[in-house]
Amino acid sequence: MSVPDYMQCAEDHQTVLVVVQPVGIVPEDQFFRIYKRIAGVSQVSIRDSQRLLYIRYRHHYLPENNEWGDFQTHRKVVGLIAITTCGSAKEWPQTAERFHGQKEVYSSTLYDSRLLVFGLQGEIAEQQRTDVAFYPSFEDCPDVEKRVEDFVGSIFIVLESKRLDRATDKSGDKIPLLCVPFEKKDFVGLDTDSRHYKKRCQGRMRKHVGDLCLQAGMLQDALVHYHMAVELLRGVNDFLWLGAALEGLCSVSVIFHYPGGTAGKLVGRKPSISQPADAGKRHRPGAQEVLIDPGALTANGISADTSTEIGRAKNCLSPEDIIDKYKEAISYYGKYKNAGVIELEACVKAVRVLAIQKRAREASEFLQNAVYINLGQLSEEEKIQRYSILSELYELIGFHRKSAFFKRVAAMQCVAPTIPEPGWRACYKLLLETLPGYSLSLDPKDFSKGTHRGWAAVQMRLLHELVYASRRMGNPGLSVRHLSFLLQTMLDFLSDQEKKEVTQSLENYTSKCPGGMEVITLPDGLKLPPVPFTKLPIVRSVTLLNLPVSLRPHKVKGLLGQNMSTASPFIYSPIIMHNRGEERCKKIDFQWVQGDVCEVQLMVYNPMPYELRVENMGLLTSGVEFESLPAALSLPAESGLYPVTLVGVPRTAGNITVNGYHTSVFGVTSDCLLEGLPGVKSSGCLVEVIPALPRLQLSTSLPRSAHTPSPMSKEELSSTVSVQLFNGETQQLTITLENFGSEDIETLELTSKTVSTKEKVFGEFLSWELEEALSHLPLKPGQAVTLTVNIKVKLDFSGQENLLQDLNDDGISVTGLPISSPLRQVLKPRPETKPVSSESGKAEYSHIKTLEAVLNFKYSGGAGKVEGYYRELSLGVHVDVEPSVFFTRVSTLPATSTRQCHLLLDIFNPTEHELTVSAKNNQDLVLHASECQRMAIQVDKFDFESLPQPDQETARFTNPKQLEEERQHAQGCQINSKLGICWNIISLYLPHVR
Repeated sequence: MSVPDYMQCAEDHQTVLVVVQPVGIVPEDQFFRIYKRIAGVSQVSIRDSQRLLYIRYRHHYLPENNEWGDFQTHRKVVGLIAITTCGSAKEWPQTAERFHGQKEVYSSTLYDSRLLVFGLQGEIAEQQRTDVAFYPSFEDCPDVEKRVEDFVGSIFIVLESKRLDRATDKSGDKIPLLCVPFEKKDFVGLDTDSRHYKKRCQGRMRKHVGDLCLQAGMLQDALVHYHMAVELLRGVNDFLWLGAALEGLCSVSVIFHYPGGTAGKLVGRKPSISQPADAGKRHRPGAQEVLIDPGALTANGISADTSTEIGRAKNCLSPEDIIDKYKEAISYYGKYKNAGVIELEACVKAVRVLAIQKRAREASEFLQNAVYINLGQLSEEEKIQRYSILSELYELIGFHRKSAFFKRVAAMQCVAPTIPEPGWRACYKLLLETLPGYSLSLDPKDFSKGTHRGWAAVQMRLLHELVYASRRMGNPGLSVRHLSFLLQTMLDFLSDQEKKEVTQSLENYTSKCPGGMEVITLPDGLKLPPVPFTKLPIVRSVTLLNLPVSLRPHKVKGLLGQNMSTASPFIYSPIIMHNRGEERCKKIDFQWVQGDVCEVQLMVYNPMPYELRVENMGLLTSGVEFESLPAALSLPAESGLYPVTLVGVPRTAGNITVNGYHTSVFGVTSDCLLEGLPGVKSSGCLVEVIPALPRLQLSTSLPRSAHTPSPMSKEELSSTVSVQLFNGETQQLTITLENFGSEDIETLELTSKTVSTKEKVFGEFLSWELEEALSHLPLKPGQAVTLTVNIKVKLDFSGQENLLQDLNDDGISVTGLPISSPLRQVLKPRPETKPVSSESGKAEYSHIKTLEAVLNFKYSGGAGKVEGYYRELSLGVHVDVEPSVFFTRVSTLPATSTRQCHLLLDIFNPTEHELTVSAKNNQDLVLHASECQRMAIQVDKFDFESLPQPDQETARFTNPKQLEEERQHAQGCQINSKLGICWNIISLYLPHVR
C-alpha cells in the first residue's frame, strides 16, 4: 500500500467501505450529483436491532489497498455501487458485462454490489432485480437513497454472518493465519504446529474479530477482543499486528469518549445506541487491563461466548491512555518499512484526537514524526497532497506559522522543475492561503495601525513569490497589486538597493498594465483591496489655505448674525466630546469662493534614497462640485519636509470637505484618504464655499513701491505706490480698476485712512470724485474704469531750529511763520557748544518727512452680493515730503491807508532749485538755491475778533490746549486766504502750488 488516506480518523475503523464508480461513459457532473446523494446515506439503523452501520464511500480506491483488508477490515471494499448510462436495449448486454468486469476487481472482498442504470426504458427496465435499478434519467430517480439503504442492509447481513462465523467456530480446525501482502513470502516453510505459530494465529484472528465487531456496532465486544489480541500478540512479539490491535483499542475508546467524531465535520456522528449508560465514567487510569479466563477459550482459541469477557472488562482506555497506546502502536509500525502508510495514517488519527484534547505540543510531535516517514517514490501530486494535509493538521492544532510553512512547500511543489506543466494557478492559490499564518493580509489598512506583526523578511519573500506566480499565470494586474502592497507595507524593512529593485520592477509591470484603485476579484471570489501609496511620499500635515487678502470675502456686518450657530445655549463648555475624525472635519473659520482658485498645502517627505517623481497629484473632495488642477513634482532623495501646494476650483457653493489627495507614482494611481493617515496633522478639512464674487484688478499711473505702511502687512495690500513731493505740492494719481473676474461689479465704495500719525497734515491729504466711476456700474467682466485721486501735502517744517539759528547769527530776526503752518514758531536757545557752519545747517535742513495712507476699495456683485458678501482691495500710498519755502522773519509797516498794512516777509529757499514766489497783487520774487530775500505784501488788516468763538458749554468740556490750537488754526487759515502765497520751481516744470 503506497497511497495513504490523509482524511482518515479513528472512527473510520467503525465504517464499512463502499466504492461508487462510473461504468462506461457517464457525465462527470451527473455522476457526482448521484454520488453526493449516495454519500448522504452515511449511517443506517439496522432493522430489528439497536445497532447502527456506518458507511464510508470512495469514488476512487486502489485495488492494492484492498489487499490490506484482513489487517484492518475498514480498508476492505465490501460494497460496490456502479453508475452507468444505457440508451437502448442493444447496449444493455455490453453494460452488464462491464459491470461484472468491475466487480471482478474487488471480487475477493465484496459482500454485495448494485448497478444504477440511467436512461434505459422498456422491457428490460421493467424487470424486477435486486442488484440492478433502472431510472429513466438522472433527474427522475427519487428512490436512490432508499435503494442504498436496502443495499447497506444486505451488507450488514453478510457482515454479521462473518462476525458470528469467526467468533463461534467450533469445528476444531486450525485457525488460518491472516497476513498482510508483504508477509506471505516470509511465512513459507514455517512449522504450523508450533505453539508460537498457533498463538500468532489466535492473536491475529482475535484482532480480526474485534474489527468485525466494531464494524457491526458491538463496541464492548470489540473492546474485549482487542484486549485479548493485545495479550496474545505481545506474547509472540508479533509487532505489526500488535500495533493494529492497539490502534483498534484506541479507535473504540475514541468512539466512546468522543461520539461527535474527531474529523472536524460540521455534522457530528450519532452516538452508538449500544453504548452502555456508564460510558461517561470511563476515565479511570489503568482501565485498559482485561482479565481473560483461559477456560473461556475453545480449542482454537476463540471463545464461544464473549459475554464473560465483557463482564470482566474493566473499561475502555482513558483519554491519556489513548495517546500512549497510539505512540506504542506507531513505534511498532515503524519497525516495518512496508507499513509506512499505516504508520502515517495512525499519526494523523492521533493528531486529530489530540486536537480535540487541546494538547497541541504532543500533536506536533506526532506530526513531526509523520514528516519523516518514508513512503518511497511519491508522485508530485502525492507530495502536494501530503504537504497540504500536514498544513491543515498544523492549522487544526493552532500552529499557524508551521501550517503556513507546509502550505508554502506544497505551493512550491506545484511548480517543481520535474513537472512538465507547472500549476501556477494552484501555486498562487496555496500561497494566498499561507498569508494568515505569516500574519499577512491583503488589506494595507491592517498595516497602518500599531507595530508591525510577523517576520518582515519572511513576509517579503512570500510577497515576492506571489508577484512571480501571478506573472507566470499571465495576470500582470495581480503582479502590480502585490508589488504595490510589498512597497507600501514593507518600505521600512527594505534596504536602499531593495527599494531600487522593487520600484524598477514595478515600473516595468505598470508600463504594460497600470495600477489603479479598483478592487481585484479573483476567480474563487477573494477580493484584493486597492493599495494607495500613502508613503510615497509621506504626508505629515495638511493645511487648507485662506484666499489672498485681496480676494477674501467679507460679510456685511448687519448680516453676520444670520448664520450664527445656536446649537448650544452656553458660551463655553468644559466637556467637549469629540474624536480625531471630528477634529479633522471641523469647519474652518474662513471661506472659499465659487469659481476662485483655492489652495491646500501639504508638508511631504520622500523616504526613498533617490529622487521621487510624483505625477498627477491633486485633491479628493466631497460636498460640492470641485475641479482639481493636478500638479507634478519631483522630490529630492530623503528630502525632509517639503511644502507642496495643491490647487483646485470649486464650481458650486456649499460646504466642501477635503478628504485626501490622489497621486500617480511608478505608474500606480493612488487615492490617499486622510482618515487612513493617522500621523497627519490637520487643522480641519471642512470649509464653506460662498457664491461667486467679482474680482477687481488695480493699476496706477505712479510707480509701484516696496514700501509697506507700518501697521499693515505686505499681503494685505494689493500694491503700493510711492511719490516724492515738496511741501505744499499737489500730485494726481490715476487709478485704473479692471473687472478680470466672471461676475459684474455692481457696487463700489472708496475710503482712505492715513496710517502715519507722527506728522500733522493740514487740509485734505487724499481727495477724489467717485461719481464718474460709479456711473459706469455695473462693470462687466473685462471692462475697466479710471479714477483720479489728488495727493496734496501740507506739513509743518518749522522745527528746523539749527538752520534758523545760523541765520540769526547774520543779524536777521528769525521769529517767522512757515507757509505751510499758521502757528507761531517758538525757538529754543541755541546750544553754545554746537559748531556753526553752513554745511551743518544745510544737512539739518534736508530732512524728509513721510506720509502714508491706504486707499480701500470695497466692491461686490453677482450671487455673492445677494448673500451679503463683498471684497476689499487696498492700495498703499507712500509720500516722501521735502520742505519748500521758509519764512525766517515776519514784520509789518503802516500803509497809506489805515485799513491796510505792509507785511514784510524774509523768505528762504532751502531747495537745490531756483524757486519763484508769488502773492496776490504782487510781483514774483525769484530765489536761488539757499538764498534768502525779503518780500513786501500790502494787505488788509486782520480782524481775528470776527472769527467764530466756541460756546461756553463746549469750552467747559474741552481741553484748553486743544481750544488754543483750534483758534490758531482758524487764524492761520484766514491769513493764508488773504495772502495767497504760491511758489513754483520752473526747472522741474512743477505747477504753481498753493
